[in-house]
Amino acid sequence: MRLDTGQVAVVTGAASGIGLAMARRFAAEGLRVVLADVEEGALRKAADELRAEGAEVLARTVDVSDRDSVVSLADAAYQAFGAVHVLCNNAGVGSGAEGRMWEHEPSDWQWAFSVNVWGVFHGIQAFVPRMIAGGAPGHVVNTSSGDGGIAPLPTASVYAVTKAAVVTMTESLYAHLKAEGASVGASVLFPGPHMLRTGLWESHRNRPERYAKERPRKSPYRTLDQYESAMRAAGHEVRFTPVEEVAGHVVDGIRADRFWMLPASEHSDRQIRARSQSMLDRANPAYLESFILD
Repeated sequence: MRLDTGQVAVVTGAASGIGLAMARRFAAEGLRVVLADVEEGALRKAADELRAEGAEVLARTVDVSDRDSVVSLADAAYQAFGAVHVLCNNAGVGSGAEGRMWEHEPSDWQWAFSVNVWGVFHGIQAFVPRMIAGGAPGHVVNTSSGDGGIAPLPTASVYAVTKAAVVTMTESLYAHLKAEGASVGASVLFPGPHMLRTGLWESHRNRPERYAKERPRKSPYRTLDQYESAMRAAGHEVRFTPVEEVAGHVVDGIRADRFWMLPASEHSDRQIRARSQSMLDRANPAYLESFILD
């Protein structure tokens, strides 16, 4: 797919982090951008910044876990611009779960799935039929993660399960689009290859009351800065990938019609090979042993 001036890109989770970087890069390519986020203040600030840079912007406060909210976003985008060519289902949250899986609160799973999985499905259902009907080339990018998308980090198992679901959903979407003969492509994005400075670490700030935790946490939520400090104290240097680099990977991947938006990484390749070999050998998942904690 070519990215041309005047096309329209919709990005969820667009008020900060990867989402804002993608929106900014699309705008730099001449596209009109639709920003969607649950944080109204941050969304307004992001939209103002992009407009100041010369972008044509539509901003909407959206809860992707709510189907009607996403359908209203699609209605607004088509009413404002008449078409959508790129859809980035990027909004995501952590879960806030602690301890072993059998100790998790059901609401931790319900919240993470409502955003990370249902949010992607709502985006597909609200936009893809209209994109196909429009007849123009288009592309859907769903944000997954190496955690779950490649192999799970057991200490973040809820998040990993949701991101594994995004991979399978996108594979299925790709097959359905091909079977339909649609001019719309699909990709799954693995941001990285290193850690990213995003608001995911503080996603509990947006946790709705309907998914509230039932009991106090055993330990306070840890910020990214605190995690980085702890890793350095343990003698490990944390590497970060700029979100702008991720946005560039997305643009390149759309142009190349690349399904796996997976940046080159020896670590990821080792995980993929180890997991695949474990399955082929019908062997236990020894690749998880380095993550298993006492």
